[in-house]
Amino acid sequence: MITAEDFIVEAGHAGFDFYTGVPCSFLTPLINGVLSAPSLAYVGAASEGEAVAIASGAWLAGRRTVVMCQNSGLGNAVNPLTSLNAPFKIPTLFLTTWRGEPGIPDEPQHEVMGRITQDLISLMGLEQAPFPAGSQALRPALSHAVERMEATGLPFAFVVRKDDVADTPLNAAPRALPPPGRREDYPGEGPRPSRVAVLERFLSIVPEEAAVIATTGKCGRELFTLADRAQHLYQVGSMGAASGMALGVALNSPRPVVVLDGDGAALMKLGTFATIGAYAPANLVHVLLDNGVHDSTGGQATVSASVDFAAVALACGYRQAFLAESLDGFEAAFRAALAGGGPSMIHLRIAPGSMAKLGRPTVGPAEVARRFQAFLASPV
Repeated sequence: MITAEDFIVEAGHAGFDFYTGVPCSFLTPLINGVLSAPSLAYVGAASEGEAVAIASGAWLAGRRTVVMCQNSGLGNAVNPLTSLNAPFKIPTLFLTTWRGEPGIPDEPQHEVMGRITQDLISLMGLEQAPFPAGSQALRPALSHAVERMEATGLPFAFVVRKDDVADTPLNAAPRALPPPGRREDYPGEGPRPSRVAVLERFLSIVPEEAAVIATTGKCGRELFTLADRAQHLYQVGSMGAASGMALGVALNSPRPVVVLDGDGAALMKLGTFATIGAYAPANLVHVLLDNGVHDSTGGQATVSASVDFAAVALACGYRQAFLAESLDGFEAAFRAALAGGGPSMIHLRIAPGSMAKLGRPTVGPAEVARRFQAFLASPV
């Protein structure tokens, strides 16, 4: 058994300085220890997949990250681990617990995952090891994990058993409620603008120093087709994870950060709105391009017609929210969002459909990630 301080100190020596995750009773000592350490950053995520996305953004912004979750949440993390971390080659130290370990009594809902935890990690192509059993084993275990992450560009998993870490009290101040945000609407007349028209206008007004993360599907493809820039990251896979990635970047970079999101993707990870509102990065602008359909898969309707995303964002703690219905309204909202301090939400209802000659990024995801990482690290 080790203490949380043992792990935090050795992990710090190995460069790990950003933590995110979803609690598990087996992880309580570690999470309490991190939350009680004023020098460390911890983001409590709404879901395990969201935590993986947040850590990915933090890594892009130069942090070495740790994701912590219960093994029952591995199912939530499979999608970003396999379709975000794998193609973009983004590493993180992944701590998952072993609830339902065979031969140890536990709740019935942990039985199946307890049998398959290590196999599932291996099937995702990730290397793993048991969590270090003693303080003397920590440094070599962490050194090995770092070495393997640097060699593969992929996460490395430690599997944490019950009582691997000694009890640690929580010494953290309660989170203060955010002040009420403000809303401003820019109504418009006539047909809704196309996504490509919005992106063209966006490219003409976005600051050169801003980091831009485009959600998966046709949004990123259209953005690349119109203009490929080092400030762009074109997300592939990991639907719904773009806003979590943007949060991870925004919390760790002084640059303006813009996420170009979609209605289907936002609905898939709606909990991220609450996380963004709680951690409140002032440099984050969340642009939600709402065409009411899953455009990349044949135009099946989403349920966004009955959702007021601006109101949802304000209810979750965003500082500003705008509803726009025209290109001019979008530009006015975007300029106000940049000037007023965020996090800001711009909900823009657009027409379904995409540009006729729609390309795909010719730069591979891993190259895009490292180009974007270099852009974030360059002087503002």
